[in-house]
Parts: sequence; structure tokens; C-alpha cells
Amino acid sequence: MVGMGADVAAESPRAADIYARANEILGFDLRGLCFDGPAAELERTDVQQPAILVTSIALLEALAEQGGLEGLFAASAGLSLGEYTALYQAGSMSFEDVVRVVRRRGELMQEAAQASPSGMVSLIGADEQQAQALCEKAAEGEVLVVANLNCPGQIVISGARSACERAVSLADEVGCRAIPLKVAGAFHSPLMQPAADQLGQVLAGTEVKAPALPVVSNVTADYHGDADSIRELLQQQVVQSVRWQASVERLIDEGFDRFVEVGPNRVLTGLMRKINRRVQAVSIGKLEDVRNPKLLAPV
Repeated sequence: MVGMGADVAAESPRAADIYARANEILGFDLRGLCFDGPAAELERTDVQQPAILVTSIALLEALAEQGGLEGLFAASAGLSLGEYTALYQAGSMSFEDVVRVVRRRGELMQEAAQASPSGMVSLIGADEQQAQALCEKAAEGEVLVVANLNCPGQIVISGARSACERAVSLADEVGCRAIPLKVAGAFHSPLMQPAADQLGQVLAGTEVKAPALPVVSNVTADYHGDADSIRELLQQQVVQSVRWQASVERLIDEGFDRFVEVGPNRVLTGLMRKINRRVQAVSIGKLEDVRNPKLLAPV
């Protein structure tokens, strides 16, 4: 999304510094791409991933600058790429390391996508059993798996392009509607194994610490543990299903009833309404959100 973070960086010195540091680490003008585009370059997987990460961290810094982070988070989670922001915020990785790892993650996933024509399809109105049944029906010997268990009635499947096309045409037979997604490839599927293998090597050479507060893993929907298990689960995440609904439900079961989405999109807040309407969920994605104390006040 061209323009992400521009309003925050213009008013928050700490947010502006985040973009400046990211440019130095990456060796290209990520800040310019975030603020001005072009969209075609910003939306490439290898650019989009660090762009969203850095913008999310810039928003966290803007909140911290005016005291909005004090005691705000008691636990965290993030969907796919967002798990890195959650781990950074919990002190598991330094800014330099998380930016470097996410940039490489994006490059590796882009390369794997280009190596095999593939895609992803969102299923509306499906449960996990229906999604599995559709994958089995449409695969015909190709890769097609459940990739994202986002919320009740929204599941994403991922695999070979022709298998995805068959799934779209067969979706009504299992009682759901299918919408092809505009993505580079079959993320969170076995087709990403080459990316996962190389990402594992990157993570092995990266300093990782146990988080200072509970962070839920996409793969297990349980809390992360020590550094080695974090590395292993981040590697697995590239090829395994993202269990987002179960991750949120785990936090709710632990007694959490206020959720704050920090990042340039508002996807998770929308998903929360479908997972459990009884909990409070707000989104911090723009300068006006950062400056709105009512968003962080309990209701």
C-alpha cells in the first residue's frame, strides 16, 4: 500500500529514524518505496515483507514516543509475517537482525514462487473439513493444502496454479465460495520448501532470544519457547498452515480480552470480529490512530 507510514514518519522522529535505519541495513530506499511507490515494486514479496515489518515497528516507536506502549502488551501474536513483528516487540530479535531476516525471507519466498507456477485461494463459508475435502478433490496429484485458518468461514488454500484453478471451479460442490488471491505464489505450502531450507540457514546464524513476554506461534498456536525452538518454528511456518484462529483463541482462553493490531493494514481487527465479538479489538495503522488515546482505553 503506497503511502504506508508516511504520515507517522513526518510527525514522529523515532518513526522517521526507523525508516532511516532500515534503508542503511537494506542498502536501498525502502522508505521511498513505502511513501511514494511505485506500487508494482512495493508489492513484490521481497520488498513488501520488509516494508510492512518496518512500518509496523515505526508505528510501535511512534506509540512509545508519546508513552502509549507503557504496559500495553502482556502477550502478542502475528499472522505470518506479523509473527516477526511480535517477536521483535517481545525482544527476541534486534531491529537489524529482524529486518535482515525478513528481507531474506521475502527474497526466498519470491524465488520459490517463481520456480513453480502456483497461487492461493480464499474459501468463504468453509470449515477446515470442507477445505481439506476440496484440496483432495482438486489436487489431482499436485500440491494443494490448507494454508491459513484465519477465522470461522475464512480459510485459504495454497498450491499449484492448475490445482488452485480446479478448486475455484469445484468449490460449490463442497458448499463454499472460492476467490483467487493476488499473491506471488503458494505460501505456507510444500512448494515453499526450498525457501524454508535456506531460511533455516539464515536463522541459524541469527541471534535469537527467548521472548520477554508470551508470543504465540503460528504453527502450534501455543507459546514460543527457547531460541532454538523459535528458529525451528519460523522455518516451519513457511511451509505449514498458519493457525491464526486457534492462536487468538488460545490468548482468549488465557483471559486476554483486549487486542491491539499494530501495522499498516486492518485485516486482523476484521478477523477478530468473526472469531469472537465479545473481545475488544482496535487497529493502530495511521498517525491519527497513534494520537487517539481513546483507541487504547478499555471499554
